[in-house]
Amino acid sequence: MNFKRKMQFLFSSLAVLALGIALAGCSSSKSSTAPNNKVTRITYWHVNAQTQGGTAVNTLVKNFNKTHKNIKVTAKYNPNMYQGLMQNLQSAQASGKVPDIVQVGWAYTNYFADNFKYLTPTQASQKFDSNNKFINNNFSSRTLSFAKSSQGKLVGLPYSLSTPILYLNKTMLDKYQIKTTELTTWQGVAAAARKIKQQSGNYGLYIQEPADTWAQQSLMLSNDTKIQKNGKAVFATKKGIEAYQLYQDLVKENVAVHTPWAQGIDDFVNGKVAMAFTTVAQASHIKQSVNFAAISIAAPHFKDEKTVVPVGGSMLAITAQKTAQQKAAWTFEKYMYQNNSLLTWSKGTGYLPPTKNAFNSKQFKTYLKANPMLKPAAQLINKAVPWTSFPKNGLQAEQTMIDARDKILSGSNVATTLKNAQEKINDQQ
Repeated sequence: MNFKRKMQFLFSSLAVLALGIALAGCSSSKSSTAPNNKVTRITYWHVNAQTQGGTAVNTLVKNFNKTHKNIKVTAKYNPNMYQGLMQNLQSAQASGKVPDIVQVGWAYTNYFADNFKYLTPTQASQKFDSNNKFINNNFSSRTLSFAKSSQGKLVGLPYSLSTPILYLNKTMLDKYQIKTTELTTWQGVAAAARKIKQQSGNYGLYIQEPADTWAQQSLMLSNDTKIQKNGKAVFATKKGIEAYQLYQDLVKENVAVHTPWAQGIDDFVNGKVAMAFTTVAQASHIKQSVNFAAISIAAPHFKDEKTVVPVGGSMLAITAQKTAQQKAAWTFEKYMYQNNSLLTWSKGTGYLPPTKNAFNSKQFKTYLKANPMLKPAAQLINKAVPWTSFPKNGLQAEQTMIDARDKILSGSNVATTLKNAQEKINDQQ
């Protein structure tokens, strides 16, 4: 090879080497920055219709996505409340395409814990924060107890807290000279409802009827009736039957309206029903929708008994299976528990904040003062008992209680129906 050809070969080799180094440098640079630019996508399943927090959910998700460029949350509404979500989650798990974070109603805590794969808050905090400070600093032990399984395992983090309260069309009650002091007992509510029906033709009462029996359980609990004991149904007692009998009598007399939840709330806000026994989470919707004076009072009790209400609402649980999605879901959860986020949630629904800091914050106290319909729930929440969650076959147990409610309100014998439901649930446990 002559000198000229040797030099050409050398320059060509050096050029190839330089290009290789340059490409290697570019590849290394892209590799190091890729994780920072990659967007992790997660799905959040919730049960909040537009009349019960759907707008607040959309606002929270939109704000989170704006401030967390590497995480994209998509919210999906599940109809038919917590039962509907659990049924959809069953199908999703069977297909291998589960969401990453879900709202779980208290009645399904044990059912969820026994039937689905999930990352506990304790595991998430250890895995991604290396400590439990977020949990311990934000939640009281009592509030956390609502989110524990029958084995004492923390399944999710408490998110929505509520109690049932009695909403009143004060304009209508004043017209027929019915005082709120007459409505502290269910017997008093029944008498007032009959008076309203007789004198105005309007319905006197609506008790919520979603795909759960939370309100009906409150009715029985306030007549000294336990729903379960040691994992077994025990509600078909003399006093449990008595509570349901009062309810059935009002429906039979056409004094109380028997209709699905959305229609019942519409009837109240449209002035067709004088009193509505439903969740505090309807407070914002009711306040924005009525054209009469609406107020609320604490849940009634039966004569010679005490008001006992089950805590309503939900927890947030992580169902993501991959580490990247689990980390993103945990980041989203922590955002949802910031004071500002919880205040947005409370304003959009009426739910009470689950964290100590948010509940005691100046902002929430100011909001509570301006929205007195929430006060009865805020006063009762520290005395609320856990919503019944049967340890086995919880989905079937709740459906059995729903079926019993619907049969009773359609005219079946109260004692026989409750006893049959109790036996059916216990046979499944």
